[in-house]
Amino acid sequence: MIITSINNNQIKDLAKLKQKKYRDLSRKFIVEGYHLVEEAYQANLLDTVLATKESDFKAGVNNILVSEDVILKLSSTVTPQLIIGIANYCDFVEEDASKILILDNIQDPGNMGTLIRTALAFNINKIITSLDTIDIYNDKVVRASQGSIFKIPVFKKDLIEEIKFLKTKGIVIIASTLNNNSLDIKDYKVKDKYALILGNEGVGIKNEILSIADISVKIPIEKIDSLNVAVAGSILLYVLETK
Repeated sequence: MIITSINNNQIKDLAKLKQKKYRDLSRKFIVEGYHLVEEAYQANLLDTVLATKESDFKAGVNNILVSEDVILKLSSTVTPQLIIGIANYCDFVEEDASKILILDNIQDPGNMGTLIRTALAFNINKIITSLDTIDIYNDKVVRASQGSIFKIPVFKKDLIEEIKFLKTKGIVIIASTLNNNSLDIKDYKVKDKYALILGNEGVGIKNEILSIADISVKIPIEKIDSLNVAVAGSILLYVLETK
């Protein structure tokens, strides 16, 4: 049996997963395209596959044959691949970590997804986000992460309380900010255990968070005032990992 109508009740329910409140209620989210469906499958988080060909079905999950119109209904891209996955939330067990990325009020989904991907590439153990940071299951975040969302734990917390807790564990708190007291990242002697804080695209790190950081670092730049947070974060994580 094939579902061809976008008004099918099951399809309408799945389309609601484009909204955060429905994702949180069901603890499921949409993944698009062959790569992300495969990443969700390999992570044992794939619940359902909707595809226009039975050859794209996956063993051990719910498989639904649908029309291209249904794919277009569920997709958030202009020209989607003809496969959609419904994945379960990533329920990582939180453990102590020696390399942590802290994200304060990141709002751009492309930046968020890129930072998740970069953190994985540079051996960050986990990511902590502020309560006001964009939802990691936003479709654009998921796509930008390129499947990294399934491989690195991300936890949303009160950053003030979390930073205070991390300090009791001997974690050095490093804030990325452009001010007169910031140390050139090239001159920073990396500690064994650290947490790097990156701030909002427009206003940076909140003052109350900056005030409890152990050190501020910056990337020396010329001719421009600042870098995109995903670019800056990638440079900083590379330097911290390779020094």
